[in-house]
Amino acid sequence: MTVPALVRGLLDDAAVFPPGLLPLPQAARAHARHRAAARAEIVGPLVVPASALATPQDLEPVGDAPLSVTVPEGPAGVPGVLDAVSGRFSLRALEIPAPEGMAVDVLRAELERVRATTGAEVFVEVPRDGRRPGVLASLAPLGCRAKFRTGGVRAELYPPVPELAAAIEAVVRAGIPFKATAGLHHAVRNTDPETGFDQHGFLNILLAVDSALRGGTAADLERVLADRDAAGIAARITGLGEPRVRAARERFASFGTCSITDPLVELAELGLTPDDLAHPRGATA
Repeated sequence: MTVPALVRGLLDDAAVFPPGLLPLPQAARAHARHRAAARAEIVGPLVVPASALATPQDLEPVGDAPLSVTVPEGPAGVPGVLDAVSGRFSLRALEIPAPEGMAVDVLRAELERVRATTGAEVFVEVPRDGRRPGVLASLAPLGCRAKFRTGGVRAELYPPVPELAAAIEAVVRAGIPFKATAGLHHAVRNTDPETGFDQHGFLNILLAVDSALRGGTAADLERVLADRDAAGIAARITGLGEPRVRAARERFASFGTCSITDPLVELAELGLTPDDLAHPRGATA
């Protein structure tokens, strides 16, 4: 089966994080099943916190499949992670926050040391405070990527549309690939009926990236991110064509999701991907 560029490598497996909170051994087994299914090219690395490396036996089902490790301590926690994965696991990426209060120049120096010690991709969670411009300006020269938090368990963790639009515009202009984490529970912008939180849609983000690549203004990106018309969004994605989708995906690398199948079900319902990717024949998960 040919996997569309729209979804190739789009879904980082974040099953162990909220709201899924799947126990690590179960998440590792499920990840191995995804890797063995027709959707394998869609599935990015299993994302685990650095603390998970303390119980390597729980990760055995992933075999040599790549991991992305979140490092809550920031750059200071990276040496311990590299020691823990050495000879045991394949490390695809490190996901590193900018610790609260750390000055941009200090963070830049710490990231230089990280880049000198690993060939893994380095995603820096860009802070939502006044350091953001300086951190973003540091990423491209260091060969780092950006990570944007797009939601969470509290309303304030969801960036407003103008804030997310400005962030996307900045990374696209700078040529920095990025991933999103948390809150992208649906393809199109929506209001969660249980929490009342307004949630961003991952297809809206893709279209915002395409708009930025084509010279769209901040207002253009805001309109795209705020759009709740699922049918209209799907039609616009179809109208992009394969080259523009690939170009947008070069910037919007992936997003973390607690469920690999839920986004694929939505995309199949919108007519954007084959149903077999959401429900592979003969699959058990």
